[in-house]
Amino acid sequence: MGIGGTPEGIVTACAIRAIGGVIQGRLAPTDEAEREAAAAAGHDVDEILTTDQLVTSDNCYFAATGITDGDLLRGVRYEGDRVTTQSIVMRAKSGTVRTVEAEHQARKWESYTRA
Repeated sequence: MGIGGTPEGIVTACAIRAIGGVIQGRLAPTDEAEREAAAAAGHDVDEILTTDQLVTSDNCYFAATGITDGDLLRGVRYEGDRVTTQSIVMRAKSGTVRTVEAEHQARKWESYTRA
């Protein structure tokens, strides 16, 4: 529970939809100008929005990569020239949840990261 930004709420709703869960939210304007802008765009700022209203299609994906260690994903690991990451990818249409372990070779980055 809490107040976050609209993009974060939609991204979270995609993940929740992918695993068959439920989320509810509503707009939380921080001032009168935001409230008026939302109303002018046709939004009811007092309406409780359901998962299906936040994400209207099963054709959605969620992907995240751990940066620091957490309950869901392990953070980035550096071992010499090797960097390992752990990611999760979810697809709502199939309900598929994948965990991706990746190994990156930092020395190869130089060829395409130079400005």
